[in-house]
Parts: sequence; structure tokens; C-alpha cells
Amino acid sequence: MNTRRELPESPYLAAVAGRKPHRVPVWMMRQAGRSLPEYRALRAKNTMMQACFDADLITEITLQPVRRHDVDAAILFSDIVVPLRAAGIALDIVPDVGPVIERPVRTLADVEAITELQRDQVAPVAAAVGRLTTELADVPLIGFAGAPFTLASYLVEGGPSRHHEHTKAMMLGAPELWHALMTALTDVTIGFLQTQLDAGVDAIQVFDSWAGTLSLADYRTYVLPHSARVFAALAGYGVPMTHFGVGTAELLGAMSEAVTGHGTPAVVGVDWRTSLTDAAARVQPGVALQGNLDPVVLLAGWPVVQRAVRAVVDDGRRAMDAGAVGHVFNLGHGVLPATDPAIITDTVALVHEL
Repeated sequence: MNTRRELPESPYLAAVAGRKPHRVPVWMMRQAGRSLPEYRALRAKNTMMQACFDADLITEITLQPVRRHDVDAAILFSDIVVPLRAAGIALDIVPDVGPVIERPVRTLADVEAITELQRDQVAPVAAAVGRLTTELADVPLIGFAGAPFTLASYLVEGGPSRHHEHTKAMMLGAPELWHALMTALTDVTIGFLQTQLDAGVDAIQVFDSWAGTLSLADYRTYVLPHSARVFAALAGYGVPMTHFGVGTAELLGAMSEAVTGHGTPAVVGVDWRTSLTDAAARVQPGVALQGNLDPVVLLAGWPVVQRAVRAVVDDGRRAMDAGAVGHVFNLGHGVLPATDPAIITDTVALVHEL
């Protein structure tokens, strides 16, 4: 394991650890992406998969929003299906569609064909992390991966899905097959995050984008043990760990269980449907919260943005009064492609003023 960087002035690292930052920290999911003209210029010459496996492009795209917006954390540019490609699964990221799996996973033979993560396949990711931790100076770098359930959903459905019918049918109707798949994907997720941590990332975030499609009972039975194993396996690195999902109001308590109890800073991301104050009452003690401006607000004009940003910052303060150990300002999901980059820059500046 690499020695961690010392970043004593980082507002992000202070907030997630329960210390008092000198300003409210802010970063945004998908801050490196289609809202930026400099990103679109690079992507015009490269497919998404090419960009995700090119150390130069990963480095440049990760740095773009830090340069432009003065955010308090960078998140590694990648995609949640990158480790699947490195585990022998044929797939592509199709523009305006998302990940498309060449052969959906439906049988035990399909599950057994999933190999361990081949670290040489993600060597460009590790190389980019090494460069970024030098380039970023005093800004922490967040590594990330998709959670096993969300990866399973893409694999079983063959791509994005509205109802996740094949996924839930396997989960409920063939539980042994399901847990075999989740075990394999948990190993892949751990391997991908270990690659990033060994290369020097300062924190990690696990995205369970589709967990909100589940009931609490099903989440606890079929998902929580596997997500919890991811965080338990990585706790020895001692970095802050964030668990995030969309539409997960009823799951926040269980999701916080997965990431707590390891002696490392634990963060739960909250989408815009749940107030931070309510989230503080649902999560385990000792958890910091991240969120939770509705991304669409950034399309509604500056007067609306100002009011909404102030409301989220105030809600974050109330959440800390209610027991949250810290608050990191973020969106409740990713930046939308149509967002004006100037609005993002102004939003970051406003949060810092508050």
C-alpha cells in the first residue's frame, strides 16, 4: 500500500472526518463530463471506452473541473463498467444508451466465466492516479467503483433497464445463482478499488445507482452483505469511504451500516428526494452526509440556484445539529449535460462564501 498524502488543509477531508473545515466543501458527481466544452472536445476524438483506458485522457479529464470550478475534491474519470471489461466481459458504452453487454449473464456458466480483475488491464487507471496525486497538490482525489448490485443489473439485463425484471427475477427466483454472481462482482469491485488505493487515491466512493429499485427487506437480504464486504475489505487503507445510491430514502440506514464500524471516516450520499436532516436521523451514528441539490435546479436560472444552494447548506447545518458529523455539498445525482459550466462555477463560489 502506498503512503497516503498529507492534506491538512482539505475542507473535504476535514468535513468527512468530523473536523471543522474552513469552508463548506463542495464537489459534484459527473463534474468531469459533458457539461464542459473542453471535455466534449476530447471526446469528439475518442470513444468513452478509449478515454477510460488511456492514462493521459483520464488525467486530463479528471483535472478539467478542478481547474475550471475550484471544487474541493476531484473524482477519478472512469466508468462503473471499466472493471467488468478487465474481468473478461465483452461490453461497450454506447452513446445516448449506456453500457451494453454483448452476452447477458443468466446462467451459472455465465457467472463462472467472470474472471478475477486483471490488474494489467487497468494499469492506465493506476498510472493516471499516480499522476493526479502529483498534479492535484492539496486537492484530494476520490476513487470510485460501481457497487455489486448495480453491476449485476447491467450484466443480467444486458444494459440499462427501467424495471430490472431479469435482475429481480434471478435475485428472488434463483438466490444461489444470484449470490454467486454477487460474490464474483464483489471480488471485482474490491480489486478495482484496491488498484486505485494502491496507486494513491485519497478517498473512495461506491455508486449503487440502481439500489433504489429494491425494498428494504430485499436490499438487506440480497445486496447489503455484498456491499458491506466491499467496505470491510478496504477499511485497512484508512481512507474516507462514501456509499451513494439514487432513490434510496428507505435504504439509507442499511446503506450506512455497510460503510460504518471500520474506524475510518464514513459518508452516505443523499439524493434530492430526502432532506439531509431526515437522512441524519436514518443513518448510523458517526456518519457524514453528502448532497443533495437537485441537478435540474442548475438549469433553472441563477436566482433559483441561489435560493436552493442556501437551502441545502442550511439543511446540512441542521443535519449536523441532528447528529451528522459533517456535510459535503454535492448534487443529488450527476451534473446534467445541458448545464452551463458558468453556473457550476458560480455555485461552487457561493457554497464557499456560505
